[in-house]
Amino acid sequence: MSITISARVAPNAPTFSADKLLSVVTIAIPAIGLLLFFILPLATMVKLSFVDDSGQFGIANYLALLNTPGIVQATQNSLLLGASATAVCLVLGFALAYAIERSGIIGKGFVSAVLYLPVLAPSLVLGLGLIFLLGRNGLIGKFLGIHVEIYGFPGLLLANALYALPQAVIILRAALRQTDARYYDAASVMGASSWRQFWDITVPGTKFGLLSAGFVVFTLTITDFGNAVVIGGDTKLLAIEIYNQVSGQMKFGVGAAVGMLLLLPTGLSLYIERVASKRQSGGQADGAVPPTPMFRAARDIPLFAVVMAASLSIALVVATVVYASFVNLWPYRLDLGFKHYGITISGGYTPLWTSLGVSLGAAIGGTILLFALALGLRRAPPFLAKTIYLIAVMPVGVPGLVLGLAYVFAFNQAGSPLEVLYGTAFLIAICNFYHYHSQGFLTTVTGLRAVPAAVESAAACLGGSATCVLIDVVVPIMGPTLLSVFFFLFMRSMVTLSAVIFLVSPSLSLASVSVMRLDEAGFVSQAAAFSTCIMLVVAASAWVMRRAVAIASVRMS
Repeated sequence: MSITISARVAPNAPTFSADKLLSVVTIAIPAIGLLLFFILPLATMVKLSFVDDSGQFGIANYLALLNTPGIVQATQNSLLLGASATAVCLVLGFALAYAIERSGIIGKGFVSAVLYLPVLAPSLVLGLGLIFLLGRNGLIGKFLGIHVEIYGFPGLLLANALYALPQAVIILRAALRQTDARYYDAASVMGASSWRQFWDITVPGTKFGLLSAGFVVFTLTITDFGNAVVIGGDTKLLAIEIYNQVSGQMKFGVGAAVGMLLLLPTGLSLYIERVASKRQSGGQADGAVPPTPMFRAARDIPLFAVVMAASLSIALVVATVVYASFVNLWPYRLDLGFKHYGITISGGYTPLWTSLGVSLGAAIGGTILLFALALGLRRAPPFLAKTIYLIAVMPVGVPGLVLGLAYVFAFNQAGSPLEVLYGTAFLIAICNFYHYHSQGFLTTVTGLRAVPAAVESAAACLGGSATCVLIDVVVPIMGPTLLSVFFFLFMRSMVTLSAVIFLVSPSLSLASVSVMRLDEAGFVSQAAAFSTCIMLVVAASAWVMRRAVAIASVRMS
């Protein structure tokens, strides 16, 4: 790659002040954003959880939880659901990851593509698809005469397992890639069987990946709101209780206390996941040789059956939602048409255009802020860099429902100068950005490490200012990473529900919330149609992302 340094600064021009200003701005603005839109809302929620309805400071709200009907049961159900979904996802996720990375089965491309389907839609789409398949008017019940009680815990377990499974597979695939093939060669020389090698090398080598995947799945499950609303039935869950306390009964103090209760297991899971990630990455040998996948009939034929069953289940659930959106009258008149796409209730397609604007704003502004923060931390003093880095990765441990609730407490206070933001699309975009801040930040930091410090130094020696080096050197090398971060923020913002459910209003709604409203009103086919539109937008953006990243990578080489 050839790099040209533009002569943007005249010889002997005083560049020190401008360069220093750039360093200060790149770290000050993102840091202020973290304080205002992450630390402040959470601190406000913590404070309000200790303030009762009379304004007294104490633990009255937490004591009220013990007397609130359903809270204890909701806690037990949430923990049981999280543990059950985690067990299912770890078993299936390991099988899928192992099949893709280590086996010689066919159809790996199909399996990888199917695993991304749940990422293209709000989580409640999986619950909606299960209802179309297994519900009281589902296809399976209609054509096979089989009655399945899908509402309640069984449906929640299945929907959340399908929703969280791709996350587990991504983590476990990364863990499997880190195993050194030389261990297997040595074991073969010593006469160890394939089964013995699996238990003595493969499983111990991925134990931290399994632990990390387990806590990610657990956190996603106990904090999910979409599937709980659609298919939860009468099952009480903490996510639903928060929504009921705040939106239904206007008990903000108790709602804040429930939010803190929900934050505890996710905070613990974040800590363990971080420790596991460091141990996993630290255990990789230098110069490790990745294992070469080979076909073994005794292993791969049963594995192929399990992998295809899981993949086809995901594909079937999502495809059923798309199919139902075209059916004239589900499930009695199965002739196809577009009448359900003529949506006029719940604001019609206005929420979709609003979501597009909000997601673009979150992606553009978020990518700029993340790039500035990563760049600023690279030049900041070590203590300051470590402190801000810690704050920057903290949002991943805060559930979207809790963050959205914290925004209500922080930005809906009369007399506060920040109250002007409440009820605006700008605040929703900010909430979406900080909900996924950690993932985007870590990706940006990783990409910035690919910029050789020697190249920056050489450019500076040639007379380029910090701004010149940034534009001519850093940005071109960082192009593929910044594009990936942009599209990640856009796609996640399009489909998120829990983080924005408290921030929407009758005059300002979003696409994912409209799907929930349509389903609650009984317009399930229209909900399927709206979901299909969201999936098409996100799938198109994923395709554009792959093309854009590929083009940027070619230009770099």
